[in-house]
Amino acid sequence: MTDMPMPRSGTASAAKSSLMVADANTRRRNAAEKRFRLYGATAIGVALLALVVLLFTIVRDGSGAFRQTYLAIPVQLNAEVLDPKGNRNPEEMAKVLTLSYGKVLDAAVEAAVVRENIQIQGLTEKQISGLISKEASAQVRHRVLANPDLIGQMIDVDVLANGRVDGFFKGRVSMESAANDKNTSPEQLMLAQELRDRGLMVTRFNWNFLTNPDASDQRPEAAGVGIAILGSLYMMLVVLLLAVPIGVGASIYLEEFAPKNKWTDIIEVNISNLAAVPSIVFGILGLAAFINFAGLPQSAPIVGGLVLTLMTLPTIIISTRAALKAVPPSIRDAALGVGASKMQSVFHHVLPLAMPGILTGTIIGLAQALGETAPLLLIGMVAFVKNYPAAPPEGLFDPASALPVQVYNWTQRSDPAFIERASGAIIVLLIFLFCMNLLAIYLRRKFERRW
Repeated sequence: MTDMPMPRSGTASAAKSSLMVADANTRRRNAAEKRFRLYGATAIGVALLALVVLLFTIVRDGSGAFRQTYLAIPVQLNAEVLDPKGNRNPEEMAKVLTLSYGKVLDAAVEAAVVRENIQIQGLTEKQISGLISKEASAQVRHRVLANPDLIGQMIDVDVLANGRVDGFFKGRVSMESAANDKNTSPEQLMLAQELRDRGLMVTRFNWNFLTNPDASDQRPEAAGVGIAILGSLYMMLVVLLLAVPIGVGASIYLEEFAPKNKWTDIIEVNISNLAAVPSIVFGILGLAAFINFAGLPQSAPIVGGLVLTLMTLPTIIISTRAALKAVPPSIRDAALGVGASKMQSVFHHVLPLAMPGILTGTIIGLAQALGETAPLLLIGMVAFVKNYPAAPPEGLFDPASALPVQVYNWTQRSDPAFIERASGAIIVLLIFLFCMNLLAIYLRRKFERRW
């Protein structure tokens, strides 16, 4: 051994290959990694920006649907017009058309303008009477029929303003656009502004948007999503009662009990293929099988629920099988080792541990079904429905609509107020989907087990 120093050439070679000094290859790899991270962060940023723009646009266009303009005036319920025979018989009073109530309301609006001493040059009686919605007469009629004793009295009512006046206070209609609009005029909007300044016309939160049924093309201010919400809930009830037990049961059998042969391979391939089939194909299947062959009624929640069940089953089966596969085999072996049967090991040990994944996949499948439109259009859910369906099970066979179909229906109408209604319905649908996804996250966190 010797204490002689190493040659200088060896020292230089060792310095070049030192792990503490990055060589050219290492610097290239580090630069490539930084670029990849930058690409990923940029992609996430672009996606978040697009999401923010989308949500901002929907909220901006749809928030007006949750506010509505009303005219508060006293109305004299003339007995000679509304109850000509004077019997206060609801059956006889029901024969009085809304046209008669409209005349009473027109007189009340004109009286309010005179009482407030509002004078606008060029304002006509037609413009004054057109200040309120055509739905207002129906509202007063329903109130009188519910309480016939109101006939002959002076009552205070809050009636809907027409869609153009409502849009004026929301910034959707301007004086310039009103000059070119046959459904309103600048004079009518000036009258509405005068009434608002005097406290007779107010814009407040519109609960009726969440409870009212759809309205005709001439009454956008009265349209609501009440029937659409109820129809969607009925369809989700059908999907929940059919798709979940069938899908989970099929997954347990295929994953735990079915023999591995060509038949189960064919079934698995077809399940995967069905998950990729366009939703409109399921609509064609539902039209042929449930309506044309089985004779079920069109536009009924039971048909929509059956179609969405067929569409959701592959998603539930695939997610449930993935959750069952995630359970370690040692759990099964331990259960069988202490004398449990195959069924006991599956239902007492494997299934509880796979439950978080099963619940998450099921809720995501239901959320996907809630937002489907194409299959529901083919089975007639796009029909105009004015009456609420009854309670289940009878209500499952009554005509109804659905939230995504209602959005599609409103976007096809010409009045701009319906576009506002459509955006408002999208907000309601997004809230439902957001709550369902929050529930899925909560259930996963609550029942999740780590090994």
